[in-house]
Amino acid sequence: MVIVIVDYGMGNLGSIQNMLKKIGVEALLSSDKDVIKNADKLILPGVGAFDSGIENINRLGLIPILNEKVITKKTPILGICLGMQLFAKKSEEGTVPGLGWVDAEVIKFRTEQEKTNMKIPHIGWNYIRTTKESKLFNDMNGEERFYFVHSYHLEPKNKDDIIALTHYGYYFTSAIETGNIVGVQYHPEKSHKYGMKLLHNFSRLF
Repeated sequence: MVIVIVDYGMGNLGSIQNMLKKIGVEALLSSDKDVIKNADKLILPGVGAFDSGIENINRLGLIPILNEKVITKKTPILGICLGMQLFAKKSEEGTVPGLGWVDAEVIKFRTEQEKTNMKIPHIGWNYIRTTKESKLFNDMNGEERFYFVHSYHLEPKNKDDIIALTHYGYYFTSAIETGNIVGVQYHPEKSHKYGMKLLHNFSRLF
């Protein structure tokens, strides 16, 4: 099995690779189209701005091969933080269209509507509340905490795509699954044993 962590210049690539290595899974870091073409599974990480992420992927010429793998060949892909947000059609953070794999947009936390003192970005540990069964959460008991760092979150049009919510001022989407596409807003590579379990589930069960 070949897992490729897509290197488009944004994200904790080495941390993800090291976490996978700890659970006995070898993964390649690559932006090479041929390497991506031969992947059995993909991970799209990401830290930073939406437009920069899409522009980097486009500059490297990766959109056609990613579309072929994910949409045509149904290769399992895990998006992490910005990586998941890039699955959407668009983002309030920028003007460049997203990959459009998920019917969703990325919105900024609605602090003004909630009239709370919640600080943005949302940084730190938080629980997730699963909303439907997923192999991503296999053998988890609902008490897992994950590490978040973000100011924007995904808003899927199809609520059936949501597999977990997290409360920060209000409940927002923290994990999605639609077919071979899964994504998490938090950082499993920074979430110790809980992150290891989640990456184990993705690498072994999808």
